[in-house]
Amino acid sequence: MKERILQPINRPLQGTIEVPGDKSISHRSIMFGSIAQGTTTVDHFLDSEDCMRTINIFRAMGVTIEQQGSSITIHGKGSQSLTEPVEPLYFGNSGTTARLMLGILAGLPMFTTLYGDISLTKRPMNRVVDPLRLMGASIAGRSQGNYLPLAVDGRRLKSIYYHLPVKSAQVKSAVLLAGLFAEGITTVTEISPTRNHTESMLRAFGVELNKNGSDISIHGKQALTATDIYVPGDISSAAFFLVAAAIVPDSQLKLLHVGLNETRTGIMDVLLAMGADLRIEEEQVKGGERIGNIIIRYQELTATTIEGEMVPRLIDEIPIIALLATQAEGTTVIKDAAELRVKETDRIRAVTETLTKLGASVEETEDGLIIHGKTQLHGNRVQSYHDHRMAMMASIASLVATSEIAIDDISPIATSYPRFYDDLNQIVQ
Repeated sequence: MKERILQPINRPLQGTIEVPGDKSISHRSIMFGSIAQGTTTVDHFLDSEDCMRTINIFRAMGVTIEQQGSSITIHGKGSQSLTEPVEPLYFGNSGTTARLMLGILAGLPMFTTLYGDISLTKRPMNRVVDPLRLMGASIAGRSQGNYLPLAVDGRRLKSIYYHLPVKSAQVKSAVLLAGLFAEGITTVTEISPTRNHTESMLRAFGVELNKNGSDISIHGKQALTATDIYVPGDISSAAFFLVAAAIVPDSQLKLLHVGLNETRTGIMDVLLAMGADLRIEEEQVKGGERIGNIIIRYQELTATTIEGEMVPRLIDEIPIIALLATQAEGTTVIKDAAELRVKETDRIRAVTETLTKLGASVEETEDGLIIHGKTQLHGNRVQSYHDHRMAMMASIASLVATSEIAIDDISPIATSYPRFYDDLNQIVQ
């Protein structure tokens, strides 16, 4: 437990920040580079606890991975060169690592056992395990394989046509990755578009995928060829500073080299819909991903409604969007976000409890939140719920509170944004 007490700042935020590399892309770069043939280099890698779990897992399976700060070199020899790990694989708090690795391990000729920390152990895995079993995977664990620890006895897989029952890029990715090791063509149908980093990066590694409407198909038995990857700045991390500048009067921030993948930019659409002064400069494509600099200035905000296909594009940003809504005139409604209940914590409940403690008017619904603004926030002692995004949201709330906010444990922030407070201090000096 690592408590932090934050005081109100009572002054504008100013400055330029380069947010760390995208977590989703960093995870995938290690996974794909490790099963590819040849040497893959990764630049601007996110050096966080979660991403280091992925590196350590592949090292445990015999892959040589070198790291110098945010630069990674992976010496891949193909998926069939991976060796059976001697010890259980530890995923820490990383749901992305756990779910995507299940798709890879299910088709490899080895036995593995997988476990995580107390938070990850509570997160449902049957959404991945069920389709993998349809492909012939042998996976055993608690509650018929719904929770870690899990044991995977890798074997030959068969292709399937799978209609995703949830809006989850992790489930989509796990099935597509298992499809790499399966006979025939595996097809996934999405309810709504979710983040497409898996598809984009697999193509960069030479894999053929076909997209037809909401169907995504992959041919089995394809080999990956090493490539060079640039990891753009994580828009989920940038979101905290975008909201900070949007709610602290007279603020102006510039965020450099942020990923602008259209499946991830829902936070910017919400800010614009609420009246934020936001623009993009120096937009370019690098490593197959759109990036650019985002400039945001403080401006009075009005409420909006967030629902439907917008939700998968900002699911991780909803805690900080809820804080944003407390500082906007009118009532903001967030719907179709039941997926929040199975994140690192039940984020719908956690957001409601936290913001209510800070003086906001928030109602919890089955699949979202109703936030009545504009409200003056005050200090209090709040929990992080062992959730990095909740801890960072409470930290940003301190910028507009009338008195100090004490967060019981900020250590989860290291899973995604180790230098968060360094960057925060840089713009409040």
